[in-house]
Amino acid sequence: MPHTLYLDSNATTPVLPAAVAAATRAMREQFGNPSSSHTHGIVAKALLDQTRATAAQLLGAGDGHVVFTSGATEGIQTAVLSALCALGKRGAGQGPRLLVYGATEHKAVPQALVHWNNVLGLGLELRALPVDTEGQHDLQTLAEWLPHTTLLCTMAANNETGVITNLTAIEDMLVQSNSPALWLVDCVQALGKMDLDLQHSRIDYAPFSGHKLYAPKGIGMLYVRRGAPFTPLMAGGGQEGGLRSGTENMPGIAALGAVLEALQQGNTFASHATLRGYRDQLEQALRSAFPAIVFNVPLAHSLPTTLNFSVPGISSKAMLDVFDAAGLRVSAGSACSAAKAAPSYVLEAMGLPAWRTTSAVRLSIGPLASAQLVKAACAAIARCGEALLALHRGDDDAPSCGAAALDVPCTAQDIAAMTLQWDELGAFLARHPTTRLLDVREATEHQASRGMRYGTLAAINVPLSTMTTLPASWLDTKAAPVVLVCRSGKRSLVAAQWLRSQGFAQVRHVHGGLALRPVSVSTAVTQSPAEKITHSTAA
Repeated sequence: MPHTLYLDSNATTPVLPAAVAAATRAMREQFGNPSSSHTHGIVAKALLDQTRATAAQLLGAGDGHVVFTSGATEGIQTAVLSALCALGKRGAGQGPRLLVYGATEHKAVPQALVHWNNVLGLGLELRALPVDTEGQHDLQTLAEWLPHTTLLCTMAANNETGVITNLTAIEDMLVQSNSPALWLVDCVQALGKMDLDLQHSRIDYAPFSGHKLYAPKGIGMLYVRRGAPFTPLMAGGGQEGGLRSGTENMPGIAALGAVLEALQQGNTFASHATLRGYRDQLEQALRSAFPAIVFNVPLAHSLPTTLNFSVPGISSKAMLDVFDAAGLRVSAGSACSAAKAAPSYVLEAMGLPAWRTTSAVRLSIGPLASAQLVKAACAAIARCGEALLALHRGDDDAPSCGAAALDVPCTAQDIAAMTLQWDELGAFLARHPTTRLLDVREATEHQASRGMRYGTLAAINVPLSTMTTLPASWLDTKAAPVVLVCRSGKRSLVAAQWLRSQGFAQVRHVHGGLALRPVSVSTAVTQSPAEKITHSTAA
């Protein structure tokens, strides 16, 4: 979409053009099955082997295995299954019986532990290893638990906060205590952002996900130290040397290979030092826009690509709405948990106060970030600061109501009759030239986006929260058509249902909101951030 600044790379990344080209070539020209013995199969097998060799070199895998998977979740499941099956063969009643995972791990890890522990009927005890207020593991507690631990799960860097784990200290404890515990390290956020040398580490399993570093979704890798227990998650055709059956995802592997090759050559992605410089610029822009800002982890001990912050008095949702309106794509934490309105469990585990866990925002760039992106993002952050400052000055002091107050039961047939698709909007406006176009986003969002228009028709900002305070003059013109727009189509539908219940005869809302608008449709109004469209503005 036009005029957007993507700053949510810890969730996923766009696909590198070279990776798109490689995947396309694999589908069009190198489409053979790598298990086939004819020429097309040999060509595909060569591509498979080359990608694996590049991966092994970048990861410092040495004589360890690199297994291609569908992504990090599969890699985690495979590693946990392998470790627990080895324990089952040893005898459930023998040896250590603790499954230890970092309290700030991605939920895929503890959920995999619970799942396979139950499926295999091992009855092992799970314990979350505490972390301090900076997100670092409690090594004293680990030392106490280690003699009883059969599997230890930590992560190289946290996906929400960017905190880099002190893997060296944990490894020293494992080695010095001669612990038999197997060690799973989630390396999803490490690739391209941290130096890796797995062959010289004590790590037994390390999962990776391609879509976190400009490869497509659906492709990943699992490093397995030679000699570590291994049980295939998928059995069948014996692909991947019998470690992972199923015909290989050759377009995904080709795309991942292109990314790994670019990483190896070193002239495509920004250096760690450059990324730190970009992060510093974004940090300063945030501090200028929000003077009361609090960064939730020390930047000196986090990835050069991640900022996690809270602003007193501004919820995560309010901040994300304004950022999104300004074209900044950020998140409140893990993408896997984004649909659940809950405080960040990662920040809660760090013992941070409730106001920080409920107002946290994560801003993350990737190694393809550019100076132009960062400059534009800093300008957009300043605009968001101005919009939210206006709210706290009381500029947006109209009486408000919650969406629940506007909730009106409506049949599916009624909703269909009130819904317009973007490709229908132009014809509707042509038939009804007196239509009022309403932007029902909050005033801060409207201002951060510099307003909204469709062609020459400027939208009037009537926030959903103030919908019940429409000017009296509007009540006399209920026959005039009204079209409502918001970011996703959810608020506009609520507003449309309520207006219809109030007797407005021709009410429509735009399905999918601004998020689904066609690229060819301009919806931006060029105006200064200080300008504000009010109820009384004429369309």
